[in-house]
Amino acid sequence: MKVTKAVITAAGKTQRHLPLQTLIDRDGAEKSVLEILIGEAAQAGISDIGVVIDPADEEAYQSVVGTSSAQVTFIPQTAQLGHGHAIYCAQSFTAGQPFLHLVGDHLYVSKREQGCAQHLVAVAEQEICSVSAVQATRESQLPYYGTIGGSRLTNQPDLYRVSDVLEKPTPTLAEQHLIVSGLRAGHYLCFFGMHVLTPTVMEILDDLVAEKDNSGGVTLSSALQILSGREKYLALQKEDQRYDLGVKYGLLEAQLALALAGDERDEVLVKLVNVLA
Repeated sequence: MKVTKAVITAAGKTQRHLPLQTLIDRDGAEKSVLEILIGEAAQAGISDIGVVIDPADEEAYQSVVGTSSAQVTFIPQTAQLGHGHAIYCAQSFTAGQPFLHLVGDHLYVSKREQGCAQHLVAVAEQEICSVSAVQATRESQLPYYGTIGGSRLTNQPDLYRVSDVLEKPTPTLAEQHLIVSGLRAGHYLCFFGMHVLTPTVMEILDDLVAEKDNSGGVTLSSALQILSGREKYLALQKEDQRYDLGVKYGLLEAQLALALAGDERDEVLVKLVNVLA
């Protein structure tokens, strides 16, 4: 399995303007959030990127795509029918091929030489299946994330075979269905904001969208729950950092994380000390 396409979803009502924001990346260059996400995908060997947007935003997105415009296709989502539907809008773009999926309102900082997406794609290509990045997350954060249950693979401590997927579960539901052996008490494996998905996911989304008759929301978690019973589906536990840009001070936290992981770390530390002083 070779992954050469990526789908970035950015059409959500609370999400659509975040990829247009400008931050200073790790190399010290000023970039839009969208450019940083494109760079994340490119580092993973992705050559074609589809960005799912509200049609009214295309001109604004064109203006911030930077030097990568030739490899970017804008895909309209004309109705807000859920995260799963947003991915489904890219069905023609993915054209029956596996693809990397990133959400447009998160940024990622890796603790290894490999980028976060690069690591995920490498694992998916090796295992020849869908793989979702997950992170051990406190139960107080469950209302913000899809969450998986599963069992650790033998001799592969960071890989899990997924058996259950719930969208933003309550602590009670999580305790009943999503306990994973080896995690600290009160922690669950929540989605990290990136996945490598096989064409089967598009087939499942096709069925879910048809069942909803375009009148209700379709979640990615629902599709992944079905996927877990249909074919091999793994989760990769990440020790890297994800930053949700949509929460209070999310952009500030992401900017600090990029700066402290970048080429100008020492200069940034001096500025922080001056502020704190």
